[in-house]
Amino acid sequence: MRLWTFLLFVGVLVCELFSVTNCAEQRIPEKKLLVLTVATKETGGFKRFLRSAKHFNYTVKVLGRGQTWKGGDYMTAPGGGQKVQLLKEALEEMKTEDKIILFIDSYDVVFSSGPKELLKKFQQAKHRVVFSSESLIWPDRHLEDKHPHVREGNRFLGSGGFIGYLPNIKEMVSDWTGKADDSDQLFFTKIYIDPAKRKSINITLDNKCRLFQNLHGALDEVVLKFEDGRVRARNVLYDTLPVIIHGNGPTKLQINYLGNYIPNTWTFETGCTVCHEELRPLTALKESEYPLVVIGVFIQQPTPFVSVFFERLLKLQYPKDRLRLFIHCQEAHHQPQVSSFLKDHGSLYQDVKVIGPEEAIDAAEARNLGFDMCRKNEDCDYFFSLDVEVVLKNEDTLKILIEQNLPIVAPMITRAGRLWSNFWGALSAEGYYARSEDYVDIVQGRRVGVWNVPYVSSLYLMEADILRSELTDYELFTSQILDPDMAFCFNIRSKGLFMHVTNMHTFGRILSTENYKTDHLHNDLWQIFENPVDWQDRYIHENYTHMMKDKLIETPCPDVYWFPIFSEVACNHIVEEMEHFGKWSGGGNTDTRIQGGYENVPTIDIHMNQINFEKEWHKFLLEFVAPVTEKMYPGYYTKAQFDLAFVVRYKPDEQPFLRPHHDASTFTINIALNGVGDDYQGGGCRFLRYDCSISAPRKGWALLHPGRLTHYHEGLPTTAGVRYIAVSFVDP
Repeated sequence: MRLWTFLLFVGVLVCELFSVTNCAEQRIPEKKLLVLTVATKETGGFKRFLRSAKHFNYTVKVLGRGQTWKGGDYMTAPGGGQKVQLLKEALEEMKTEDKIILFIDSYDVVFSSGPKELLKKFQQAKHRVVFSSESLIWPDRHLEDKHPHVREGNRFLGSGGFIGYLPNIKEMVSDWTGKADDSDQLFFTKIYIDPAKRKSINITLDNKCRLFQNLHGALDEVVLKFEDGRVRARNVLYDTLPVIIHGNGPTKLQINYLGNYIPNTWTFETGCTVCHEELRPLTALKESEYPLVVIGVFIQQPTPFVSVFFERLLKLQYPKDRLRLFIHCQEAHHQPQVSSFLKDHGSLYQDVKVIGPEEAIDAAEARNLGFDMCRKNEDCDYFFSLDVEVVLKNEDTLKILIEQNLPIVAPMITRAGRLWSNFWGALSAEGYYARSEDYVDIVQGRRVGVWNVPYVSSLYLMEADILRSELTDYELFTSQILDPDMAFCFNIRSKGLFMHVTNMHTFGRILSTENYKTDHLHNDLWQIFENPVDWQDRYIHENYTHMMKDKLIETPCPDVYWFPIFSEVACNHIVEEMEHFGKWSGGGNTDTRIQGGYENVPTIDIHMNQINFEKEWHKFLLEFVAPVTEKMYPGYYTKAQFDLAFVVRYKPDEQPFLRPHHDASTFTINIALNGVGDDYQGGGCRFLRYDCSISAPRKGWALLHPGRLTHYHEGLPTTAGVRYIAVSFVDP
């Protein structure tokens, strides 16, 4: 035991006397490391930096807090001298000679590992000061030849990050006499390329990105590496795992993307780890204390289901007296729907401002006006931008977004059945859409969280304070080359502000406005192809899916099946569309609309093809009638082809009944479009062979029965009012 103690003492003594790099006991204690950074204001990037530093227990001292930034816009031009001045002043107050200083940027930096790894790699560099490296030289290309050549790795210095001993860094910045907007990069470069100073201070570069990863010029080299419960960036060119990731120069979007994961913001094991931090709960507030929100509604083109949009707006779970409406309707076709909504419900809101099509204000100007309405109202807390093509299914959307407590946040909405959404995961070099590696996973819900993205549209919430402080320019949406949404997002990014999208909840979807025509009275009926989900929501009976799932289909007569299929709105719209068209047949045997020109059992009707609705009707039969047919007639599969599909009108003084007949079909669908008692008296259908009648057809319900041979039937007399039915002879 005494021998072992003696040997251990000798080992420690050797480590004290010889090289520091080969003995674990001589690793620099983490308490000797101090991180210095400059941040004159608390941006989203700065908060992200501090969060990553806190995760790894770095000790951080922030320089320049509350000061005015005078260091220029060094993203596009040299600058940053103010950082050197602040660093120099801070170092002069420090006396501990063995302190290790890490000086890095903060707005575009994240830590991917902790102090222990950082200090180990610093010691392995065997120099007193280690700078980050770059593959590109900036800002003076004429200095390229003066840089020392390296066998492998990056050759040029990056000033966004360096680590070293306090005395050496003091010596390095002691000669700084520059101005605030002088180039810090050029200052440090000139020191590095001076052989005497480089040797005296003992400077080297982190050529293979073991400590620092600058993204500019290296985007193709850096990938995410998912480990157990954490995420790192890996440099695939040098096979290294950098400790510090810096989105220098024009790589802000890339650091934002990496920051969605590094170091543990989102992992496969934990999901989102920060999504419930710094929330702004509303539950403790009285309704009168809720933030005041201006909702901007923008109607820029003919859009389906606008009346449904306003129904959902009304259902938004938020105190109406804490909402102000700004409505821009650029499309005259939708002006009646706006007027109807405001007539019935406008008085519920604190204030309403409407800009109609007669004012000829374009989309960009309207959005500028809406934002300015909030900006100038000191009581306005948020602006909620809502395009009319948004299907807002989640009634708590506004509350959820406010509680997220972010400057700009959008709820993710997608187009049904497609990967199209209201955000972009990345941008192309030209500033247009590009698909990020995680876009599909986010859209399809395989990755759930709150994501920093470069573009949002259609639906988002913005803090009013941002409009009054950072976005004071009135023309946020105006551009000679970009559409209003792209111009807006460009201006947001230019200010270094973050936009987020959340898919933590299901919020709704976005409509397709392609091919939407306004030739009819109820144009939404024609949307079964473009917007099938919304068409079903609007026009298919609320119990249809329940009926299909639980087989709740009635059998009022043998082999006659009765089930709900159309909503009341669908019934009303079809009837109104036919009456609006108005070209009812005369009810005679001669009928030029059908093959052969002769109708054996005529009715007063309008065919679906007369209103150009036959394709949509066939789609309806395939999607909603064929499944019932196949369920009730096992082994029979229909393509829902039809020669005749029409709406029949029965009136006591016109055609009150229909004589007994067989239908020219394999099976017939007969849908009641209005209700007995409310709209007419009498009516119904009698199957003679079974002496079985359905005398009180339910509005929106369909009768399904065989056509030829077995189901000889008649239409019972309508004694008062007007009865409408939609009939299809399906064959096969």
